[in-house]
Amino acid sequence: MSLRELRVDARRDAGAGDASLEPPAHEPYYLPTGDEIALFEAAHAHRLPVLLKGPTGCGKTRFVHYMAWRIGLPVVTVSCHDDLSANDLSGRYLVRGGETVWQDGPLTVAARSGALCYLDEVVEARQDTVVAIHPLTDDRRILPIEKTGERIEAHPDFQLVISYNPGYQSLAKDLKPSTRQRFVALDFDFPPPDREAEIVRHESGVEAGTARELVRLGGRVRRLRERGLVEGASTRLLVHAGRLVATGIDPRRACEVAIAGPLSDDPDLRAGISELIRATWPG
Repeated sequence: MSLRELRVDARRDAGAGDASLEPPAHEPYYLPTGDEIALFEAAHAHRLPVLLKGPTGCGKTRFVHYMAWRIGLPVVTVSCHDDLSANDLSGRYLVRGGETVWQDGPLTVAARSGALCYLDEVVEARQDTVVAIHPLTDDRRILPIEKTGERIEAHPDFQLVISYNPGYQSLAKDLKPSTRQRFVALDFDFPPPDREAEIVRHESGVEAGTARELVRLGGRVRRLRERGLVEGASTRLLVHAGRLVATGIDPRRACEVAIAGPLSDDPDLRAGISELIRATWPG
């Protein structure tokens, strides 16, 4: 496990506190598209929790790691899911060597140590679990641990960040107003074409012209949402395709396996995406 980031599957590993936490050692590549850096820094200076909203693969997680490096905070990441409980976040008693010991969960580790706690796709967690973070998101900045009776005051550097994709969430999986209004909300979307092409070029290693063609294809595929595509081609998928191209794979084949395949199993939608790929690389 990296010392620079603690990524927790809370179902298996409530023992997050055993890992040493250090800020990211190297600057993650991140190309800003607006004033999101200044807004995040201002929110952290005032100890305000941050909500990131945007489509899958548009750079939310990369932004979190970039800001952690910029501010100098370790990162504790929790990938949320529908079995995630409040105990998974705060901690639990474990039996070790015949003794019962308390083990901090990832949220507790971050609050104690002054790390950035990132709850990825928070709406996937149960509502009662989300409510458990409320005391950390107001002026109290505390985390009550019911099982031990402890009342943890968050470290001054502690930063809470949550994210989700509003594009495909049902009403049953949405944040309550009582939760939303505790956060500063930053909206993310896919970068403008010139910036997205630079990201694809940098991250995949393809030539600038190929990166521009991949971004052009991505824009066309995203318009298929009007025809029933659940999500469009993310910047992440374009980078995946670019990496295959950079290793010598034919661009059309690379796009079929890195873009068309992951996006849909529907024959009509797959055919539509394939047609766009052939139009982009007709040779």
